Amino acid sequence: MIRDDLETAVREALAALGVDPLPEAVDLERPGRREHGDWSTNVALATAKKAGRNSRELAMQLADRLNEQPPAHVERVDVAGPGFVNFHLRPTWLHDLLATVVTEGVDRYARFDGGAGHTVNVEFVSANPTGPVHAGHARGAAHGDSVARLLERCGYAVTREFYLNDRGVQMQAFAASLAARKAGDDVPEDGYQGQYIREWAAEMPDDADPLEWGEARAIADATDTLGRFNVSFDLWSSERALVDAGAIDETLADLRAHGVVFEADGATWLRSTDFGDDKDRVLIKSDGEFTYLLPDIAYHRDKFSRAEHLINVWGADHHGYVARMRAAMEALGHDPQELDVEIVQMVDLVQHGEPLKLSKRAGNIIELRDIIDIAGTDAARLTYLLQSIDSRQTVDLAVVTSEGMDNPVFYVQMAHARIHGITRRAAEAGVTRKPLAQVDLSVLADERELEVLRTLARLPEVVALACEDRAPHKIATWVRELAGAFHGFYHDCYVVGEGVSPEQTQARLWLVEGARVGLSIGLDLLGVSAPESL
Repeated sequence: MIRDDLETAVREALAALGVDPLPEAVDLERPGRREHGDWSTNVALATAKKAGRNSRELAMQLADRLNEQPPAHVERVDVAGPGFVNFHLRPTWLHDLLATVVTEGVDRYARFDGGAGHTVNVEFVSANPTGPVHAGHARGAAHGDSVARLLERCGYAVTREFYLNDRGVQMQAFAASLAARKAGDDVPEDGYQGQYIREWAAEMPDDADPLEWGEARAIADATDTLGRFNVSFDLWSSERALVDAGAIDETLADLRAHGVVFEADGATWLRSTDFGDDKDRVLIKSDGEFTYLLPDIAYHRDKFSRAEHLINVWGADHHGYVARMRAAMEALGHDPQELDVEIVQMVDLVQHGEPLKLSKRAGNIIELRDIIDIAGTDAARLTYLLQSIDSRQTVDLAVVTSEGMDNPVFYVQMAHARIHGITRRAAEAGVTRKPLAQVDLSVLADERELEVLRTLARLPEVVALACEDRAPHKIATWVRELAGAFHGFYHDCYVVGEGVSPEQTQARLWLVEGARVGLSIGLDLLGVSAPESL
């Protein structure tokens, strides 16, 4: 890659200039302004003091040396400010990049093996199986699934897991509600309302256990709805099954063996303040009942027996729970850095600026299936992934369902549709794309063409960073940038027709294929389809 070649050239030039000690790393980044070149390094600023040099003078010497023996594709090297060294590249590096993109294709371009041999468990959506999946789970579902896709593209072995909180008073109230509706009675005061309870009760066999049947029905509903949302799970874990298997006793014994449990006021406590929590936490109440924390510790202990790294995608109401869970894992001897907790902020759903009405079927919630029915899977998923989950989001479904370029979903998918439209028109004109080795890519010199290629060149970096930061919104930003670059190319650069030479047509057909590869990769990471027409 060009970045590796530039880093090698810089290190060799510094050595030739007698710089000692040589830097451990050479940072290269893309300047914010095009006139500052294609790549820039602050290595002179970072190295000068230790080497006993003036940073500006060292940068000038470095630039002179590199201009004398320029690395491949480098047109010139200059210096800006107190010692930034800027590289201005010939378009040939982008032509080589295009060849790499189309040769490696969707399967291999921007794919890494750094995670090979490492296991990651991504737990998301997890909820009480007491009813339909609601819209509040949608953002976490899209985020968790896309994080898993990013990890897989970076070589990790990933398990997608849904944890069923299927014990306790809420499950009992759910079962009682089903039983009451089945018998034609009113739902208990603390029970579950909504038309879905009536519908499910009508389906339930007369001899069925409401708790077991109801949980299975809720899981089936979640599987179907989330499947429509392009989300599937490798494992559905049950809190009740975990308790029945003795995991609670094993976990408590393990905590005692680590000396982090004590008795006080008739209760059993975790000495979590020893591990950074703001106070010690109750594990077993004075009446002998577990708190929510103990089964959750047992669950995380079980997950660590199956994966090296855990990622939890939790709702905003779980924010205060993070420190105690990390403390518990450290108390059990696990590295707390191997537990990532992603907190998903709330989403305000509106339609034409007005709050979206509650679901008639579910009663007091908006179902995820409602969102899918209104907006479609692609529009919903991409919209939820446009922003970092750290920020509260407002989604106007009227905007995301509109067919206009101000709708980011339509904007991106239209770019992919235009790619296939160009391919179809070329075929209708009797133009066949020649093998890459027979095509002169050097004719790609228009700024619109080069901007598409520059955007494609950034994809590997964006994928790596999005994976490291657990930030699918970085991919969403990139696909919008590539779509924008392609729309500009589409408007200004004809591929087939009058005024376009055969050489340009062939090169541009390969450029179009490169854009298709990039958009396909980006959209797949977001769990969004890449339509051939709109």
